[in-house]
Amino acid sequence: MFVVTVTYTAPLAEVDPWRPAHGDWLKDLISRRLLLAVGRQVPLVGGVYLAAKMPVEELDQLLATDPYVLNGVASHSVVEFEPLLVAPGLEDLKRHG
Repeated sequence: MFVVTVTYTAPLAEVDPWRPAHGDWLKDLISRRLLLAVGRQVPLVGGVYLAAKMPVEELDQLLATDPYVLNGVASHSVVEFEPLLVAPGLEDLKRHG
């Protein structure tokens, strides 16, 4: 499993036009369970994704298709981890880790 942080590399005024395409991209990956959770950082300087276990090369290829990255307004940072303990009701995360 991976934690991906997104950092805007451009002002929000340059990020905002790509937000609809980025949202569609996220919804597609969520529907395919490649991403398990997504959200905005607070304050709004980027986002955070929880990504399912996959070969790191596959994740890199997916992240390269992010409209934010394609349009040069954000970058990603990836940390791989293996969930060992989870809160009750979240046991499914260990299967995706």
